[in-house]
Amino acid sequence: MTLRRTSAVPHIVSALNDVSLDIRAGDRVAIIDAGKTTLLRVLAGICHPTAGSLDVLGRCLSLFDLSAGFDEEATGYENIVRRGLVIGARRSEIDARRAEIAEFTELGDRLDLPLRTYSSGMMLRLIFAVATAVEGEIVLLDEWIGVGDQQFRRKVRQRLDGIVARAGILVLASHDIELIQSTCNRAILLEEGRMTAVGPTDAILAIYLAGPGGTKA
Repeated sequence: MTLRRTSAVPHIVSALNDVSLDIRAGDRVAIIDAGKTTLLRVLAGICHPTAGSLDVLGRCLSLFDLSAGFDEEATGYENIVRRGLVIGARRSEIDARRAEIAEFTELGDRLDLPLRTYSSGMMLRLIFAVATAVEGEIVLLDEWIGVGDQQFRRKVRQRLDGIVARAGILVLASHDIELIQSTCNRAILLEEGRMTAVGPTDAILAIYLAGPGGTKA
C-alpha cells in the first residue's frame, strides 16, 4: 500500500466583511439577515475582528448564548454565580442579587438541586433570570426571548422592556418585522456578512422586504 501525502488548502470563511458602524447613545439598532449573530458576538467581545478595529464604550449586557457557563452537575444557586461571572458581573453584584434572581425564577427549593434534574422550562427560567440580573449601558439581544408559561412570559417582557428603556444603546438581531418597527429607530441590512444598507428603520425594512427578486418571502 502506498500512502501519498497531500497538502490541504485551508478554506477560509469570512463571517463579516466591510462592516463599518457608528452607534451612539439613544440608538435602537436592528441587525437584519445573514451575519447578525456574529456581529453581536463581535460587539460583545466574544469574537475578535481579524482586521480593522472595534471601540465599545460602556458595559454590555449580552442576551444571547444564554446557556454558556452553566454546569449540569452544579446546583441552581451555584450556577447563578457561575453564569453571573461569565456575563461580566462582579461577585459582589451576584451576591447582592442572589435572592432577587431566585425569586424571579419561581423555582423555590429546586435551586438546591443539580441542573441535570431541571426540565427545559426550569432551565430557561434560571438562564433568563441570571442573564437579566445585571444591566448594561449597551444591550445586545438576539431575537426577543419567550420563556415559560403565559404568566411568566409577561414577567419576562416587563423585565426586558425595563432593561431596554434604561439602556443607552440597544442592538437587536431579528427577523421579526413588527418587533423591529416597534423597537428600533435604525437598522442595518447584512447580505452574506456584508453591510449593504444602514439608515432609518422604515427605509431599511423596505429594502429588505423588496429583496433581490422584488418580494421577500
